[in-house]
Amino acid sequence: MNYIYRRFKISKKIKIRIDDHYFEADLQIELAPKTSKAFLDILPFKNKLIHARWSGEATWIPMGDYDLGVSPENTTSHPSKGEILFYPNGKSETEILVVYGSAIFSSKVGLLAGNHFLTIKNTDNLAAIGNDILWNGAKEIEFNLD
Repeated sequence: MNYIYRRFKISKKIKIRIDDHYFEADLQIELAPKTSKAFLDILPFKNKLIHARWSGEATWIPMGDYDLGVSPENTTSHPSKGEILFYPNGKSETEILVVYGSAIFSSKVGLLAGNHFLTIKNTDNLAAIGNDILWNGAKEIEFNLD
């Protein structure tokens, strides 16, 4: 049994709040163990969620040169609705991508592949939130342990 399972065996759930909407997400511990562990270490995490410029129906948290200390794992450039990716600084800046519809993960330098480490369970309100961010601007987002 690895460290993540020993320490977090009780719950692999993350609570997410976007403005006044609440979601539960499954941590992808088996598929992205290093990213999952590193993200757990920075919880609670609060930031601003803005609309993605290049990736389609997605929002993102720009993190500049922040180093979570992980490399690519469980990567995708074609995330599905409800998937949350972490991109560890490389061709583009460090970021977290929250997908609310059809998306291809990219930036002004081209296609990117992010670490899929969280999946939102109930995506019913995500499209409305994404469209609200598109037309009305940034929303506060907070990640916390369940």
